[in-house]
Amino acid sequence: MRRKPGALLPIEEAILAAGLDLRRGGSSEFHGFSIAKRMQDIGEAQRLTAHGTLYKALGRMEAAGLLQSRWEEPDLALAEGRPRRRLYRMTGTGERAASTIRTESERPILGRQAGLAPS
Repeated sequence: MRRKPGALLPIEEAILAAGLDLRRGGSSEFHGFSIAKRMQDIGEAQRLTAHGTLYKALGRMEAAGLLQSRWEEPDLALAEGRPRRRLYRMTGTGERAASTIRTESERPILGRQAGLAPS
């Protein structure tokens, strides 16, 4: 899918919206499964064709400066008996993009484009 420079794909918009919701709920960081769950909760699950789609989008968004990530502490994962998680948080640019998307989505405009370039 070709897109204009700075434009967000629908899955990227859905990730930002879910990330903003999680942040408002008190979670400053999220991992892939938690964002997929939140997307499902807010009715954006159709954007996910597979978890690989989600992780590719998260990688693109980090490269674009919308998200930052880090690996969680290995001792925490070991204590919980699971693999380490990559934790993401929205940057200021990501938060502005999410706010713009949310504002635009309140207007009934068909085929809108976010058209946001990271700063």
